[in-house]
Amino acid sequence: MFRGVSTLSLDDKGRLAIPTKYRDALSSCGDGHLVVTVGQSDRCLWLYPLPEWEEIERKLVALPSMDKASQRLKRILMGHATDTDLDGSGRILLSAPLREFAELTKNAVLIGQGNKFEIWNENLWNKRCEEWLSEEADGPGDSVLPVELETLSL
Repeated sequence: MFRGVSTLSLDDKGRLAIPTKYRDALSSCGDGHLVVTVGQSDRCLWLYPLPEWEEIERKLVALPSMDKASQRLKRILMGHATDTDLDGSGRILLSAPLREFAELTKNAVLIGQGNKFEIWNENLWNKRCEEWLSEEADGPGDSVLPVELETLSL
């Protein structure tokens, strides 16, 4: 399980050093083979260990090919999916098109999301966090939660 927020820097070649605390897990889960794709609704990247991505990919392939929403999702996620590997220094290379999509230049943020990571431009991440934290529900019961979260007690 990947959790937490880490502030990182990209080097001039577009490499991102994965924090040491995650390297062993990424190396043991798929031998350090990873897949990076674009986020579905935000200007961020999603980083999956290869076995996790293969499970997502199987689900995407099984979606109906004549459904517009399914096709859109396949085109976005699978069309941008790029293989990458942890190098000997624990870095991954992010391709130029992926960096451009997520507006990554120098400062980035790596956010653990359980089975994957999100990679954000640091300024955009900070801005979105402020937006999310300032959002208020109109009143009790007005916020829309997925059914799976209705019984979650925090």
